[in-house]
Amino acid sequence: MDMTLLAGLAVIHIVALMSPGPDFAIIVKMATQQTRLTALYCAFGIAVAILIHTFLSLMGISVMIQQSHVAFMTVQLIGSSYLAWMGYGALKSAITSMISKRRNSDISSTQPNVAKAALISSLKGFKVGLYTNLLNPKALIFFITLFSVLITPQVNYSTKIAATVLLFVLSLAWFSLLALILSKPRIQQKLLAANTIIDLLVGIIFIAVAVTIANNIIHQIIGQF
Repeated sequence: MDMTLLAGLAVIHIVALMSPGPDFAIIVKMATQQTRLTALYCAFGIAVAILIHTFLSLMGISVMIQQSHVAFMTVQLIGSSYLAWMGYGALKSAITSMISKRRNSDISSTQPNVAKAALISSLKGFKVGLYTNLLNPKALIFFITLFSVLITPQVNYSTKIAATVLLFVLSLAWFSLLALILSKPRIQQKLLAANTIIDLLVGIIFIAVAVTIANNIIHQIIGQF
């Protein structure tokens, strides 16, 4: 087992996990607006999606998808559409909240009118985490690049298995930690008034990623002519 390779893989993955993006944004939203269990299920969903990406990369399926123009464009279209839809939902929630606060500002000027987000089931939380990462084409590209550079055909099976487990465990640990910290009642209560801002930022992040992917698709189409 190549411990040096695994250590390098761990460092790169940890940096990627901590970088702002759809995964980070959705965990913050879930942990501050939903129950702790739902947030943890969301973290588990993201980790499972990363496990699937890892498996597809090791099997060479991700590379096959990228090399197929039609398949890769289809993946990008589905992914960007999902991210755009999620972003739209978050922005809509933020705008609705702002309008509601403005309408009720005259009714209670001494107490802030803060509405809690509608609670969702743990299973839905899992699906949101799973789809957010799995349908993000940028995640697909990241794992293709990561494994093509570090996990070459010469790497033995024990190292590949260890790498798969390592990425899953690191992902689950990081996002679960965020879920546990941000879902503390005291922190949730403090961030309750910031729900609108959180939704706004989440919407911007998701739509920005979707627009970037759509722009790449347009350039690919133009490049064919």
